[in-house]
Amino acid sequence: MRSSNPVFSRRGFSRDNGYAGFNAQQQAGGPAAGTNPYATNPYATDPYAQPGVQAGMPQQAPARSGVMTIDDVVSRTAITLGTVFVTAALAWFLLPVDPANLNKSYGIGIGAALVAFVLAMVQAFKRKASPALILGYAAFEGVFLGVISSAVTTYVAAGAVPQAVLGTMSVFAGVLIAYKKRWIRVNRRFYGFVMAAAIGFVLLMAVNALFAVFGGGDGLGFRSGGLGIVFGIIGIVLGACFLALDFKQVEDGVAYGAPREESWLAAFGLTMTLVWIYLEFLRLVSIFSGDD
Repeated sequence: MRSSNPVFSRRGFSRDNGYAGFNAQQQAGGPAAGTNPYATNPYATDPYAQPGVQAGMPQQAPARSGVMTIDDVVSRTAITLGTVFVTAALAWFLLPVDPANLNKSYGIGIGAALVAFVLAMVQAFKRKASPALILGYAAFEGVFLGVISSAVTTYVAAGAVPQAVLGTMSVFAGVLIAYKKRWIRVNRRFYGFVMAAAIGFVLLMAVNALFAVFGGGDGLGFRSGGLGIVFGIIGIVLGACFLALDFKQVEDGVAYGAPREESWLAAFGLTMTLVWIYLEFLRLVSIFSGDD
């Protein structure tokens, strides 16, 4: 699978352009944590199998060191999100959005967003994870978030940022619980539906942005008023779906013995998805505040 987040810019744990979990497990649920899926499914394809090890043969001892663990994913995700937070805080305090400096701060914020996008694209097409690229993306993304969050707080809704953060954390916790309880069935059908919906959503938002740039105002009106609320909710739901795909990817990567450096890709994807959800919540709070 080439991507599992809304901006389609992360390489998945893959071999031969196939998603490890979906190639090995056509049905929902995938391998149970702490088990070897190939010991019970002789037709499973392990994308990280060692040469000379027959699929379906149970391993008597850990076959190799340097494989990804949940702790690796948690630590790298904490580092990546911490970088976003630190640079966002610095941008908030060092790039004021008062009338005298608004255009300058906006310009720096938009420039940082473009750099973050380029770094994300470069990482997306690399065969291996690059911590430097991933942390660079996080740093520039944080600058953008700091500027935009400060502007929303100053000019639109004073409590928007805490509400958006709380909403993002709630979605993350809710999806994690639902995934662990297997209330969400992450299979090929789920993946195909989410990707199709996300492509349509992004294309529609791109058209709306073009109309806004060349026609002025709110473009087609998909990001303001009643339609803005509807599409904001859709965006959050899509972000939640991509979180489920991220969790599936992490679970399969650990179960299949993905290389430890792949944990950086998991951190990258989780960070991008959480940023997506945060921005959608920030927009929703802004719309509701503007209607008051």
